[in-house]
Amino acid sequence: MSHFQIITKLRSIRYIERVVSYQTRVGHQFGTNMANSNIEIEIQVNIENPKPLIEFLEKNGNFQSEKHQVDEYFSPAHRDFLGVRPVKEWLRLRDTDGKYSINYKNWHFDESGKSQYCDEFETKIEDIEQVRKILSVLNFKSIVIVDKSRKAWAYKDYEVAVDSVKGLGDFVEIEYIGKDDKVEPKKITKEMINLLKKIGCGKIIRNYVGYPFLMLFPKEVKYEIQ
Repeated sequence: MSHFQIITKLRSIRYIERVVSYQTRVGHQFGTNMANSNIEIEIQVNIENPKPLIEFLEKNGNFQSEKHQVDEYFSPAHRDFLGVRPVKEWLRLRDTDGKYSINYKNWHFDESGKSQYCDEFETKIEDIEQVRKILSVLNFKSIVIVDKSRKAWAYKDYEVAVDSVKGLGDFVEIEYIGKDDKVEPKKITKEMINLLKKIGCGKIIRNYVGYPFLMLFPKEVKYEIQ
């Protein structure tokens, strides 16, 4: 790699670092008005019986992909993402069968501490090893790796993913992929749960923290039967 390429990558990561810092300041100041076009609404649950869901999706959904994803999460030394509760921010490098991306999420919570939606920023990267080295040089610490296999379907305004996560087990994630950026997150997540109930998946157990938190702090997780 040439000196020019190294400098260009360093500048790109420094820009990402500034974005992470800026988005946090903006989120604290303006709350839910932050980056509406980048809002993500999703739920993550364990279901008692995934077979009816898979059969329903195979019949009524549009199969999207089957892939293996390895996600590595980082925290900056100057501002520990894990030092607050609930954990709001996650910075992730993802390897999806040899295709790479970097992603930043800033979660918004209701008054009871339950996650409602997040502001999400993501872009493809060419060389994950170089980006990992740059993050290390800039004093970003690797905190956890999530290794999972995923099957995903599109159904109406949702992407439904069935995940098998190494060390955690099987989960279902449902993400809103509709075009209306003025939707009410609580209404959408309620509709997601109702869809699973209508299909007949048995007991539905929801968490509000995501895979990295489940792996890092399993004793802190509060589950909710829907």
